Amino acid sequence: MIPGLMQTTPLLVSGVLKYAATAHPRREIVSRAIEEPLWRYDYAGLAARAGQAAHALRRLGVASGDRVTSLAWNTHRHLELFYAAPGFGAVLHTANPRLSDDQLAYTINHAASRVLLFERNLLAQVERLAPRLERVTTYVMLASAAAHLPGAVDALCYETLIAGEPEGYDWPTLDENAGAFLCYTSGTTGDPKGVLYSHRAIVLHGMGAGLASAFGFTPFDVVMPCSSLYHATAWGLPFVAPICGAKLVLPGDRMDGASLHELIAQEGVTFTGGVPTIWTMYLAYLAETGQRAATLKRVMIGGSAVPRAMAETFKTRYGVETLQIWGMTETCPLGVVATPTPAIAALGEEEAQEIIWTRQGRLQFGVELKIVDEQGVECPWDGATPGALKVRGPWVVRRYFRQDADATDAEGWFDTGDIATIDANGFMRITDRTKDVIKSGGEWISSIDLENAAVGCPGVRIAAVVGVPHPKWEERPLLVIEAHEGHGVTKDAVLEFLSARVVKWWLPDDVLFDAVPLTSTGKIDKKVLRDRYRDRLAG
Repeated sequence: MIPGLMQTTPLLVSGVLKYAATAHPRREIVSRAIEEPLWRYDYAGLAARAGQAAHALRRLGVASGDRVTSLAWNTHRHLELFYAAPGFGAVLHTANPRLSDDQLAYTINHAASRVLLFERNLLAQVERLAPRLERVTTYVMLASAAAHLPGAVDALCYETLIAGEPEGYDWPTLDENAGAFLCYTSGTTGDPKGVLYSHRAIVLHGMGAGLASAFGFTPFDVVMPCSSLYHATAWGLPFVAPICGAKLVLPGDRMDGASLHELIAQEGVTFTGGVPTIWTMYLAYLAETGQRAATLKRVMIGGSAVPRAMAETFKTRYGVETLQIWGMTETCPLGVVATPTPAIAALGEEEAQEIIWTRQGRLQFGVELKIVDEQGVECPWDGATPGALKVRGPWVVRRYFRQDADATDAEGWFDTGDIATIDANGFMRITDRTKDVIKSGGEWISSIDLENAAVGCPGVRIAAVVGVPHPKWEERPLLVIEAHEGHGVTKDAVLEFLSARVVKWWLPDDVLFDAVPLTSTGKIDKKVLRDRYRDRLAG
């Protein structure tokens, strides 16, 4: 080997901020704040205030390698922490306020944070948690002086804290493999696990996600992350947008249809992204009010499979393209993106659109994929043979935080827990989670495919399918439906609708109407449903 003779400048989060403040200093950032007026500044202003926040954290005694916890929504102050803490070598633990108190206390203690920064409307939650937090000594409310409420935890005021600090920061040159963000899994099976993103992983992920084959941003885009900043860094959008020079719009904690549409129309949003439940509410709002989608051009949907009916409605009724993605906390989180290629375009518009609507995405540079059978033998990429999905790459987890053993096999492959198919063009389709797949009489039934079919039935808002014990067939599918308010939908109507779309032996043995429980990240909580209806078909 002969060594290369190029520079070895490290890839750092601070480098993204410095670039945006230099190349796109006046590109606007707009943010809702909690019980405060709309906030407006730009990338130069973000760099100035992130620097002030970094000085303030240092003055509070936070050192390189220390963990700092945020308990916050999609706001400008939270965004500032995304650059302030990692910029000088600390690690930002983005805690999920929708976790249970037990899980939230666990993650903060596991992170060993000494400083907790939180939103004004989360004060009661913080006061409940405080006696259980073993290491936290300093609390900071992310609010203005006028809105500040110190409460029982005697919280400092963020704006007062940073006000006297110098703008900007002489960001140090760090090891690009140093930890930058600590994100925890949702913990639906056991305690949440910490995934420690490195600076290198964050920057490579941001560069990869910005490619035309992925999100394809330009400086003319206006990007509104509706995926939470606390959940896998809002799918990397706080880094992809500044790398590409796009305007950034932050919706705060208001994700209802009316609030999102107000920002889309007012700020000229062209691109947004979030879990399917958000877009169910948004489409319902548009239908009820008769409004159009304004400037919106593309909606990225991930977290769970996109119902085909949702993608079709966005396209045919509002002219908005749906961009499916698949990823997970362990992949920073981007894995695949459903964007077109010449190969599928050659199949004709109808078939190409069907692929885009029904596949989670295609192979992207930076992430390797493979599927294997129960014996570990690699499955063919024929679009039909399902297998356990494994991934590896420079932004894929190697080991969970504070665990001794690697989470990968000897060749570096991480088992995602998903069952998938991959076709000859590299398009991947999730057919189920390993723990959710229904095995009935020795045959597999895809709960995801059944849900996607059921949600297309008129009046169905959310559809959830779980396998429950059956005395003859081992397991059979049970369908739980949450209907749109005011829509009369019946079990017979649903079964008739499904019978034309799935094979007969896939039809659910029962259809129930109930509120569908969601996890802290907006996914259907199938563990709750399985426990609730475990004996439904036992008789």
